[in-house]
Amino acid sequence: MLDSSEAETVKQTFSAEEIQALLPHRYPFALVDRIIDYVPGQRAVGIKNVTFNEPQFQGHFPGRPIMPGVLIVEAMAQVGGIVLTQIPGVNGLCVFAGIDKVRFRRPVVPGDQLIMTVELLAIKRLKFGKMQGRAEVDGQLVCEGELMFSVVD
Repeated sequence: MLDSSEAETVKQTFSAEEIQALLPHRYPFALVDRIIDYVPGQRAVGIKNVTFNEPQFQGHFPGRPIMPGVLIVEAMAQVGGIVLTQIPGVNGLCVFAGIDKVRFRRPVVPGDQLIMTVELLAIKRLKFGKMQGRAEVDGQLVCEGELMFSVVD
């Protein structure tokens, strides 16, 4: 537990540039624009501004652009990556080990702002773990599920 003086010094937001310093993803696969809330070792809340000029919308779908569900899940995983990269002793590349109980509730379209909350549920030997992800647009649930990860050298 942090005392009040330590809590004030913990970084709670991350800019796009700071995210790039922590995660290996780059355009067109960098899917988190900002972290707006961060609690060390517990959770992070990230934003993805969905824009019409993203490459996936050329083919998904012409005349009716919808953000692919796999990219929504990947965006949630990248928010989770921020939590993982800040845990002392977690060294290496954090990759998917599985996804469970993922459900999509409504489409995400250009102009939407995706708000993703990812909470660490468990971590074992600083190499394996599970997170719970939730994505919303305008306060409406669009996706949720469990994300399993592995840390590889």
